[in-house]
Formats: sequence, C-alpha cells, structure tokens
Amino acid sequence: MKLVIGGSTGFVAAELIRQGLKNPAISSIVALGRRETPAPLEAGPAAAKLKSIVCEDFESYSDSVKKELEGADAAIWTIAVTPMKLSTIPFEETCKISRDYAITAIKTLDELHHQKDRPLRFIYMSGHFAPRSVAEVPKELQNHGLINYGLLRGEAETQILAYGEQSKGAVQSAVVKPGLIDSPERETREIPGLPHIDLPVIAAALLDQVTNGFEKDTLSNADLVRIGQKALEG
Repeated sequence: MKLVIGGSTGFVAAELIRQGLKNPAISSIVALGRRETPAPLEAGPAAAKLKSIVCEDFESYSDSVKKELEGADAAIWTIAVTPMKLSTIPFEETCKISRDYAITAIKTLDELHHQKDRPLRFIYMSGHFAPRSVAEVPKELQNHGLINYGLLRGEAETQILAYGEQSKGAVQSAVVKPGLIDSPERETREIPGLPHIDLPVIAAALLDQVTNGFEKDTLSNADLVRIGQKALEG
C-alpha cells in the first residue's frame, strides 16, 4: 500500500509515520507538508519507505507533487486549524485550511488513482464536537463561541463523505472524530465533555482502517479507542 499523510509534520502525523514505517502492509509513505518531514531516528532501514514532499500550494498541486501522489492507495488527512489557533488566523483562511485543502486532496488523489480493482481510501480527521447541521450544534461550542468553526468542520465532513458516495465505488471516504489526544510529551488537558485518546492508539486505529477497510464512514472517539487498542495488542 502507498499511503499519503497530509500534514506530515504534525503531532498525529509523526506517530502515523513512526508506526506506518513498521507496518508490513504499507510499502511506502508519502509525507505531504509545507516543510521537510524527517524519518524517525529509530526507523532504521525502514526509513527508505518514507518520501518527504514539500507542498507550497494545497489548493493547486504542482506537477511535481502530483507525480509523487500518483498511484496512492490511501490517505490520512490531518491538516486543519485547531481551536487554539483560531484567533491568529482569519476565518476565510481557516475555511481553506480546514475544509478546502481536504476537498482538493481527495479530488486530486482520485484523479491520480489508477487501480481499477481497489478503491482509494481517504480519512478526514475532524473533531469530537463538529456538527453537520445547526440543529446538531452542542452546547460546548455555543458556550465557547465556536459555532461557526464547528459547522465548518462538519461541512468538511459532509463534503468528504459525499464525494465517496458519488464516486461509484472509486473512493471510500471516512471521517474520524477524536477527542483530546494525549501523549507523554504533552501536558494532559481537561475540557468538559471531551473524551481522551492516547496518541499511539489513534494512530494505530487510523492505520488499521486504511489498510483493512473502514468499519463505518464515521468513527467516534470510542470507536477509535476500541480499534486502536485491538490493533496494538495484535
């Protein structure tokens, strides 16, 4: 399997790369980011499976980037503006980063996917509270002035899933909705209403789903914990 990781220098992506290089089902990893993505120090010979691709424009890929993405079997998309950074980025730019980049990615990878015998698998990493309609907006988003942001992430989810449904089997798309992601390198936070998941567990769950197929099109934090723990035990 040729796997693309969008946002390859991020927190979750680094763990995806670490585990993915050890996974015999994954033959190559394309690390797509705005800067170079180094292989983990402990990767050893498996580091040869990693190809770092610097992308200057996530709305219109260059021919050189497209060449590296050609023939990808799956993608895990982790690029988005986090709530903590909302105050530093105009909302229009947040929409592009959190929604439009992912739409461009799934469309481009579909165009470059030539294996007729198996579909492209695409995972969009969203958030636990993201609603897909105004009626679904939870009180947690209302209380913190994050309604528009939540609806934006929900709109991205809807578009990603719709693309897969409309592809007539060429693309399988899924959305994951984790809560707070914990790591020994990070201080543990508590936000009312948000569940937790350990970094190795979510990475294992995401890799399990792209290699073995999607259990369903929307995976909750509880789903990810269950799948990831089973994958790590295996």
